[in-house]
Amino acid sequence: MTIEYPSQSWKDYELIDSGRGAKLERFGDFIMARPEPKALWDKSMTDLEWNRLCHTRFTPGAGFGKAGKEDSGIWERLRKMPDQWWIRYSGGPSFRLRLGLTSFKHVGVFPEQAPNWEYIYRETSAIATATGKVPKVLNLFAYTGAASLAAKAAGADVTHLDSVRQVVTWAHENQDNSGLDGIRWVVEDAMKFARREAKRGNRYQGIILDPPAYGHGPDGEKWKLDECLFDMMKTVGMILEPENSFLVLNLYSNGFSSVLGETVVREALGLGPEAALESGELVLKDRFGKNLPLSIFVRLRR
Repeated sequence: MTIEYPSQSWKDYELIDSGRGAKLERFGDFIMARPEPKALWDKSMTDLEWNRLCHTRFTPGAGFGKAGKEDSGIWERLRKMPDQWWIRYSGGPSFRLRLGLTSFKHVGVFPEQAPNWEYIYRETSAIATATGKVPKVLNLFAYTGAASLAAKAAGADVTHLDSVRQVVTWAHENQDNSGLDGIRWVVEDAMKFARREAKRGNRYQGIILDPPAYGHGPDGEKWKLDECLFDMMKTVGMILEPENSFLVLNLYSNGFSSVLGETVVREALGLGPEAALESGELVLKDRFGKNLPLSIFVRLRR
């Protein structure tokens, strides 16, 4: 298992402090406090210091923590800031992301995912070089599209799929403002799409998945991670090219470990011990050296 952090060269994001179930973050010019159940320790700064720095903080609403309302609440403005603003990611890939204060605690990007963006960019570039062809990359549960932009920046033919039309529109805006084009946008249930691609015999050189614990497709299809993940990965195995390909699986569910994720992938795809499979945790480190683990990843290189 490995632990990976966003590069310190990314200047538009910083985890300033964490503790007592919250995190203090800077996105570009603006600082916010959001709930973070995994921050079980004490804050390194005082509440007064947090309030002095904060432009806004998220206050959970009724039902917070319940299925379907896990992250609902309101934003309380402490200093002047816009509802929407832009940041830039400049690592291997370079792109822009629009952020916004949604009715949930999310703002349009998960910064701990930066190591995955770098991996996607490197692997896509390597496959293009090795094959002399444009790699096809499928991003499932793709949200606002940072991983799609990383693949596109490396020259891939990208299909971006999410079940929520509004976030697909948001991702399209991120593409346009990053000077990129040509991503295929799909609003559909991920399982339905993957099964249909398998029936058609379509295959991809790269597949990216970041499934939620719970979710619904555009036609009311139900997704529950612990019930659907293994079948999804078996279907993904049918549409992933057997050579010159990669897979990235990211999981946020508190009950899932990197060992569990790796075993799911290994068994679903029928991989032997020789498979180039790696797993680990994506972690943010605050100014005081406290490590905040936020998700686990599994990656396969063929």
